[in-house]
Amino acid sequence: MTFKFTKKAAAITLIAGLSAYNHAQAQETPKPPKMVPEMTEFWEPEVRVVTPGTGAAAPSDAIVLFDGKNLSQWKAKSDGSEAKWQVKDNAFTVGKGDISTKKDFGDFQLHIEWSAPDEVKGTSQGRGNSGIFLQDRYELQVLDSYDNRTYANGQAGSIYKQHRPLVNVTRKPTDWNVYDVIYTAPRFKEDGTVFTPARVTVLQNGVVVQNNVEIKGPTEYIGLPEYKAHGKAPITLQDHGNPVSYRNIWIREL
Repeated sequence: MTFKFTKKAAAITLIAGLSAYNHAQAQETPKPPKMVPEMTEFWEPEVRVVTPGTGAAAPSDAIVLFDGKNLSQWKAKSDGSEAKWQVKDNAFTVGKGDISTKKDFGDFQLHIEWSAPDEVKGTSQGRGNSGIFLQDRYELQVLDSYDNRTYANGQAGSIYKQHRPLVNVTRKPTDWNVYDVIYTAPRFKEDGTVFTPARVTVLQNGVVVQNNVEIKGPTEYIGLPEYKAHGKAPITLQDHGNPVSYRNIWIREL
């Protein structure tokens, strides 16, 4: 007797074989364990303890850049000599050129308080003008913007000429303004081009005025920003000719 192996018979044989194979595989593959809470918990490394500051006190891991007594953490930007701004009543006041921190920084959290002069002089950019340069290049504007109209990306809380503040929360002259800054430094490729640009979040008097914005390069008075590769760099305070005062400055390296 001759058996005729038709296409239909071949298909049935193939299907049966695959079914048997899949059944065998299913029997061999172990079922995943039942999920329990401990599977998504990790205990090491343990989170480092930092004591938060109370009042004007800095957190326990902060570097105090000004404690109300002297400018020992600062130098003249021009020649590295002693910073000559006047210290009085637990604050210091702009005068005799820009000053920079002696230490360089990368990523950081910065707390700094400033006050516009009590004698209101000038308008727009000529009134209570100074600046906080992050890594000596990227200016967070300081300006008496209380009842003082100027271009939006140049008022207090702006990243100068790049990002206007979301709102104007500047207090009147002689009242203290508080900046809390979270800054991520730019990263560069080996050829000097930008890998990731700098980013910054700023709270002014407890209100978000810059929300994780991208800094486009050094803040220029004239012209467009253009990155040039750099490493850690100081915090610089600008002498713009107005007697702005600063106090209670600390920084945490991130």
